[in-house]
Amino acid sequence: MTAPTAPPFSYREVGATARPGPLPGGYHHLRHRVLIGHGRDVLEAAGAAVTTWRMHRGAGVRADSPAGRAEAGARVDCTVGAGPLRITAPCRVVWATHGPDRIGFAYGTLPGHPECGEESFVVELDRTLAVWFTVTAFSRPARWYTRLAGPAVPVLQRMYARRYGRAVRRAAGAARGLGAPGAVSGGRSGRPRGRDRG
Repeated sequence: MTAPTAPPFSYREVGATARPGPLPGGYHHLRHRVLIGHGRDVLEAAGAAVTTWRMHRGAGVRADSPAGRAEAGARVDCTVGAGPLRITAPCRVVWATHGPDRIGFAYGTLPGHPECGEESFVVELDRTLAVWFTVTAFSRPARWYTRLAGPAVPVLQRMYARRYGRAVRRAAGAARGLGAPGAVSGGRSGRPRGRDRG
């Protein structure tokens, strides 16, 4: 009996979020960066929230995966909405990192996803012991309704990136002593566009 093969990704530039340099052309680009807290304990708690799908649940996204945490090759189906407005987005983890100062992963879209492209979620500890959460993505419409939605889709993507940041901050317990940390968000060019409360 032949083992079933995993479906191919629905885009060609697989792994581009792991490489330095500009994101692939022909896609909408999203970069969102927010301060989560300070210290290695915050990094580890935030990293656990990101890689065990708790970040998704905290942002109101249902993430169904047979894998307990994000590892390369793991499938995850993300669902938002309910009833006739329910949308399920099938993805597979492209890469994952569980290093001493950097924890996170990226998943890419599979056939049936309303978009095609890739999105990464990473928490990092810098030299000052600040912990940053960054969402990086490139995507374009893959279904008729996302093409019809046009500019509303990037707006929703930025909204969910901010929700993910808030969910990670809550999960890490990093809000204490931070006041109101800012975020840096980028649009199509990926360049910072100003402060955002995340």
